[in-house]
Amino acid sequence: MHVILSAVLLALAILDLVLGTSFLVDPAGGASDFGLAIVSRHGEATLRGDMTAFFYIGSLSLVWGAWRRRGDVLLPALGLFAIAFTGRFINLVVQGPYEGWMVPMGVEAFHCLAIILAMRAWGWSPRAG
Repeated sequence: MHVILSAVLLALAILDLVLGTSFLVDPAGGASDFGLAIVSRHGEATLRGDMTAFFYIGSLSLVWGAWRRRGDVLLPALGLFAIAFTGRFINLVVQGPYEGWMVPMGVEAFHCLAIILAMRAWGWSPRAG
């Protein structure tokens, strides 16, 4: 079970690293994959900075948590993906569905499920002192 959870989290971390890198290297291409369009240099900088940070921090948290098998290290990734899922859910309720809405919500929900399972399996690291 622990090996499978680690493998799943590492696969998700690779996905997040690829997505983050796409925003860093080619913000316009990354944006179009998410249904966004860049209309100014300010927008391009925001996508390059914020989206890269989101996916890199999520990826780092997943890798570190899987490597150390520590649930507490997974909390940042859980926070990122749970808030992203919640925002999409609110938009779904307020605006209604759009073409392709299930894929990003499914990916975010799967992130949350895998992280919660790992956190329950591995628990929290004991505090020193």
